[in-house]
Amino acid sequence: MTGLVVDGLSFSYGRKQALRDVSFRVEPGRFCALLGPNGAGKSTLFALLTRLFTTRTGRIQIMGHDLARTPRKALAQIGVVFQQPTLDLDLTVQANLTYFAALQGLCGRDARRRIAAALDRLDMGERARERVRDLNGGHRRRTEIARCLLHDPAVLLLDEPTVGLDAASRAAITRHVHDLSENNGKTILWTTHLSDEVRDSDQLVILNHGQVRTDGTCATLRGAQPLADYFQRQSKAPTCAAA
Repeated sequence: MTGLVVDGLSFSYGRKQALRDVSFRVEPGRFCALLGPNGAGKSTLFALLTRLFTTRTGRIQIMGHDLARTPRKALAQIGVVFQQPTLDLDLTVQANLTYFAALQGLCGRDARRRIAAALDRLDMGERARERVRDLNGGHRRRTEIARCLLHDPAVLLLDEPTVGLDAASRAAITRHVHDLSENNGKTILWTTHLSDEVRDSDQLVILNHGQVRTDGTCATLRGAQPLADYFQRQSKAPTCAAA
């Protein structure tokens, strides 16, 4: 069963075509980076994948569930980290995760066990009692990733999760999420415009002007054609980070 399938997806804002016949698939256990400049259509695609937007043109399947026909079953399979922070700054890390767990129908000993495990995975266990307001940007992002893991989703959608973070925090979070795909079998879709967050072995979907320009492994695409062709807004070709 394929983790994520996007087939013939199109979307317009009035007369402006944001996405045009976008198709790709991500297998379970794969880290797929959706790479493209600002305005390429990445956030629109992410909104469709999370059902913030809907369209009649095209199809989305999540772990075999059609998002349009069986949205509850499809959405139950995903964990989401949005580009904009969504934590309650005045609650502790533990309280934020407890609240989210309750929304997922998790409570009591099971919820506490899942929260502890998720925080430990992200090296956040010692900060469980700290207010989110007192955390730095990197630790807030780790908290959001821990939160999206509580209901054990098969597919993780992360929309530019490292925006505004320093290089060390970006590297640590990217490493953690790669580990989730490699060692836990999670299907990852990671939207970014920063090519150094992508490893040679990762799947790479390049989106520009609302269309998929190419789809393959980073190492293969880097050797086949200069990626600068797809980035008119950047002054030089991006390179993929080594695995």
